Amino acid sequence: MKRRRPTRALPSPGRRAALRAGSLLMLLGSAQIAHGATIVAVRVWPAPEYTRVTIESDGALVAKQFFVASPPRLAVDIEGIELNPALRELVAKVKGDDPFIGGVRVGQNAPNVVRLVLDLKQAARPQVFTLPPVAAYQHRLVFDLYPAQQVDPLEELIAGRLKDAQDARAGIPAPPAVDPLEELIAKQVDRQNTAPGLRPPAPLPPLPPAIAAAPARPPAPVAPTSPQPSTTRTDRIIIVAIDPGHGGEDPGAIGPSGTREKDVVLRVAHLLRDRINATTLNGSPMRAFLTRDADFFVPLHVRVDKARRVQADLFMSIHADAFTTPAARGASVFALSQSGASSSAARWLANKENAADLIGGLNVGVKDAHVQRAMLDMSTTAQINDSLKLGTALLGQIGNLGKLHKAKVEQAGFAVLKAPDIPSVLVETAFISNPEEEAKLRSPEYQVQLADALMRGIQGYFAKNPPLARSRTL
Repeated sequence: MKRRRPTRALPSPGRRAALRAGSLLMLLGSAQIAHGATIVAVRVWPAPEYTRVTIESDGALVAKQFFVASPPRLAVDIEGIELNPALRELVAKVKGDDPFIGGVRVGQNAPNVVRLVLDLKQAARPQVFTLPPVAAYQHRLVFDLYPAQQVDPLEELIAGRLKDAQDARAGIPAPPAVDPLEELIAKQVDRQNTAPGLRPPAPLPPLPPAIAAAPARPPAPVAPTSPQPSTTRTDRIIIVAIDPGHGGEDPGAIGPSGTREKDVVLRVAHLLRDRINATTLNGSPMRAFLTRDADFFVPLHVRVDKARRVQADLFMSIHADAFTTPAARGASVFALSQSGASSSAARWLANKENAADLIGGLNVGVKDAHVQRAMLDMSTTAQINDSLKLGTALLGQIGNLGKLHKAKVEQAGFAVLKAPDIPSVLVETAFISNPEEEAKLRSPEYQVQLADALMRGIQGYFAKNPPLARSRTL
């Protein structure tokens, strides 16, 4: 006779649920079931080229995007969070002059799921991606809204030059000199776009119209050279690509008084642009092209690509140096190196500047492989030699303003200088980490002197190295 096993009572439904929850706790661990991420900041960076929206949180966010073409709108479901006041602030941060976003709607779509809808003013190519913590930023969820049809920068540059020529022939006076940077800074301050942990921006002093309109000084006398070939007169527009460093999410170095590198270099770039656009070279008009003309982030490889797309005759990236101690001072000019840095300081600086993509926020998933190869493999000895000549001409003029940190052009592997066919230099105008030099960089008078010195350096370089004739005859 078989012995019957005792019958075990089945657990009640409530007890079964508790057991399952306990098993889940052991499987996931306490870190995995912690409360959802908290939104710590939302920021909007509008610009004609693209608008960026950033949601910063203390934990990684998971998002699913849905794009509707008509009417154009981007819907993003953000998982693992609840609607909070920080997200609601995003509605007020979008202003009427944003070129891409017409409005924002946000709501709790489901438990632990917030739906964000961006109503767009034009057809767009949205990119949604996440960034890990870096520098002063925690986790970031980024929406980049690019126009569906991008404007050809060379066509835009030529159109602007032709319009200026038509206005001159018609006797239409040029518009009064304004400082667009002041308006940009005011907007960003209004939107409270400063990331947590960063010093609040210190707006630059207004630039007096009389100073902004000051013409470029004549080029410094250059030594006589042998007769130039027929390419001296190019019969085309001479294009100078100016690259204001950093921008948008990447403030660059920040001085003791809160001056942001990205603001100072943009101001100097605007002043230099005005001087280039008012200059002719051996009868050929000059035109400046800015890789960014407002406060937005541009990846390093895109800066190089932009200069190549407009067939620039030279490329100048403008920065303001910083070091761990306030004693460092003076201006420097750097060119690319194929065989290692010329000093440990140059190597350190190149590594720091090359990290801009991490801070500014690069969507590595869409980085073009062709551009990537161009950045790494196509620098040439001829380009570097011409860059050294350009850097020497610039140092000769900047040195008249004050102390140089290095009296000769330094070299290192700066990613932004890797245009294979364009003489390219990076100018560190001064040490923004030095209180005295920070004050100079904030001074409108010094900014004008710096723009004039850079202009004279460009003219001096072209006097000895005239740009070659190309198929672009305009």
